[in-house]
Amino acid sequence: MPRKYPPLTPDEVKAILKAWRFTHIRTESSHESWEGTVNRLTRNVQVDTKYPQFSIERIKDMISQSGLTRDQFYRATKTTAKKINKPFSKPKV
Repeated sequence: MPRKYPPLTPDEVKAILKAWRFTHIRTESSHESWEGTVNRLTRNVQVDTKYPQFSIERIKDMISQSGLTRDQFYRATKTTAKKINKPFSKPKV
């Protein structure tokens, strides 16, 4: 049985954000700021690239910041969709 929030790496999170057309706007130390529009609202997601893998709490935080659901977030790339045993679903931006 897959975990509800499988671990993600910074590169996987950045690929998800790119799939949703978020853009990298700045880097301060190891923190990257990404900005995008979801449901006509501008969203900012902070990605701390110093971690090799994110904790469940941090993943939930980034999902919340993005304004996406858990399924929308994980299903944005083929690699991450496999982690939750769901089919890949190209984001409709």
